[in-house]
Amino acid sequence: MKVFTSMTEWQAYRAALKEKPLGYVPTMGALHQGHLSLLKASKEHSAVSIVSIFINPTQFDDKKDFEKYPDDSGSDLERLESAGADIVLLPDSAQIYRDDYRFKLTESDFSRRLCGAHRPGHFDGVLTVVMRLLNLVRPDHAYFGEKDYQQLQLIRDMVSAFFMPVNIVACETVRERDGLAMSSRNQHLDAGQRARAATLYAALKHSRTAAEARQKLAGEGFEVDYVEDIQDRRLAAARLGSIRLIDNVEI
Repeated sequence: MKVFTSMTEWQAYRAALKEKPLGYVPTMGALHQGHLSLLKASKEHSAVSIVSIFINPTQFDDKKDFEKYPDDSGSDLERLESAGADIVLLPDSAQIYRDDYRFKLTESDFSRRLCGAHRPGHFDGVLTVVMRLLNLVRPDHAYFGEKDYQQLQLIRDMVSAFFMPVNIVACETVRERDGLAMSSRNQHLDAGQRARAATLYAALKHSRTAAEARQKLAGEGFEVDYVEDIQDRRLAAARLGSIRLIDNVEI
């Protein structure tokens, strides 16, 4: 497994890389089985699988949330090597934002709804960093989980709007045995919160309407940001204490 911390060195290596196709999994670290399932999908369809770890500061609307985000690149690298990653990129903010975030990408419709309505500037940061990373890596396929469904749709639309030559591959949400979607945020739940957290998935899946799901979640002690049915998906964000969880199911 090759590890690059210098994006200048990576770009020189990428220019000489002839293997095809290239698969890419962008992450913010704190890796769990959900991330590794994306790498597995890449390895099944790509000659070379690339993973990046970059905790993107511009997508955090709350600075405290950014400061407490788990950072354990040593353990992450061990997991990636065991899972068969070929290349890992470890850029820092100075390399990704050498313009000091003067240039950013803004979407003016769907990004203002759902999570965007509750997290101002979040999707500007997401779309901007994903475009920069895709331009750095220039993969044939990039793999994203369906748990972050709004993010997935926005990235798909961005790639289409800017004629970017990459196939965005959606991968199913990986869940714990009780249905809770795997997330780096789960480790911040205390025992009581963790026991209630699985009811998020159950409420979305087994309610007849979004309003019924919202009522069930409120009854379980969640502070609900939203539950909405959009096309064939029911999407939700809700908080247990200070921990914000998101999920979605097909309807």
